[in-house]
Amino acid sequence: MDDGTCHAPPGLQLACLPRGGPAGGPPRPEQGVAIPATAVDTRTTLCALQSKGTNASVRLRFEARWSCSADARTLVANGVPNHRVGAFPNAGNPNPLAAQSVRFSTTLTPVARAGSGAFVKVAGYALNGIKFDPGTAQSCDTPCVDRGAGHGNPWRIEALGQTFFAFGVDANHAHVQPGGAYHYHGVPEGMLSPAARAGRAMALIGWAVDGYPIYARFGHADAMALASSLRAMRPSYRLKARPDAGRPRVDFAPMGTFTQDYEFVAGLGDLDQCNGRRDVTPEFPRGIYHYYATDGFPFIQRCVKGTPARVADDGPPPFGTFARPRW
Repeated sequence: MDDGTCHAPPGLQLACLPRGGPAGGPPRPEQGVAIPATAVDTRTTLCALQSKGTNASVRLRFEARWSCSADARTLVANGVPNHRVGAFPNAGNPNPLAAQSVRFSTTLTPVARAGSGAFVKVAGYALNGIKFDPGTAQSCDTPCVDRGAGHGNPWRIEALGQTFFAFGVDANHAHVQPGGAYHYHGVPEGMLSPAARAGRAMALIGWAVDGYPIYARFGHADAMALASSLRAMRPSYRLKARPDAGRPRVDFAPMGTFTQDYEFVAGLGDLDQCNGRRDVTPEFPRGIYHYYATDGFPFIQRCVKGTPARVADDGPPPFGTFARPRW
């Protein structure tokens, strides 16, 4: 089960933020001054996008409506995807999909800030109104005797890329939270055209909470040349050579089970700490900073370079139960 949330009444300490942990307290955003060269106006792109109909695979109506005001991009949706989904409940996920009340607004004029980015829980929303929520609430203490069934422990289990804990994700790398909210942990395959799945076209799949676009998997080999070929973007994360001190045994929970098993190495791949880079795209042929949903960790960005908008269910970020990784 994955609720992806962690809240406490006002004035009370969050139970999922222990004073200790593998390496100390919770992370703090690392953002500096605005970088003028990254400022962009997105108001000419997908400001009147709408979709509605019936999703036969879940027998529910879907609806998503985007609009733009003078300074904000707004989504109103019901949280039902417009593509085929897997069977829910299932053996790894006990929650039936249900319609939601989704409303999200972000800036039309994002600008990135210096630093490693602001950590976020909800990374953004897909064009079909489904949220990108890559972290999980499942976690282990050091012995992990409950095999990740608990919440609020220091070792956070990844939804993808591991076989230790079954999250019941479908072919869209998605599953359902308690309350019925369907959400993506990775590339939403059902949103992609055949050309986008084959790497013959870029696919803008959503908007991040800071207003920058999110693309699926493929970008240009030469970041600033529209005529260059497309290839799968490579994240700059890798598994650590050695597990962190205090981690559950590797012979019990293999490397890759926990978020802390990964480290960022600048220049290792194409993308930065937030799984983004500046690139030319069909919608922004002069170039724009943007994020990628990728096949490797972090799958969906866990931080943003711009100023994140508030999201209704955006509790502490996915690293909220332990110290910030060594990025």
